[in-house]
Amino acid sequence: MRCPYCSHTEDKVIDSRPAEDFAAVRRRRECLKCGSRFTTYEKIEDTQLMVVKKDGSRQLFDRDKITNCIMKACAKRPVSIMQAESISAEVEQQLLNSMKREVSSQEIGELIMARLKELDEVAYVRFASVYKQFKDVDSFMEELKAMIDVKDKKSV
Repeated sequence: MRCPYCSHTEDKVIDSRPAEDFAAVRRRRECLKCGSRFTTYEKIEDTQLMVVKKDGSRQLFDRDKITNCIMKACAKRPVSIMQAESISAEVEQQLLNSMKREVSSQEIGELIMARLKELDEVAYVRFASVYKQFKDVDSFMEELKAMIDVKDKKSV
């Protein structure tokens, strides 16, 4: 740390305490050359997660965007905003835990669909119909049949 008064690089920490609801550490320092005191803050560096879109463009990850997509899929369904936000938080945490700096929009879509499938099948089908961009009714029906087959196997 460089002293803001004399630019000397050696100092000692006089006091440390949590700041910003334990999101940072506030340190009082004293320059070993001029004796001046100054305050520094230490924070965890946020890693910015980038989303690689289908067209190859990149944009910053936005959890609110996921929540809005989930809420659209869950319109008029018995799914609360809290449940949608919970799915968004789970997806974001899983992506951050993967330690990747870039993630494809397809991977995000798959994670959302897996959680929607467990939460509400109608919302899952709505989301999948937009996400998978079904070419025709037959491809849509194939997805529905696969869901029904899995459901039948679980009930047996």
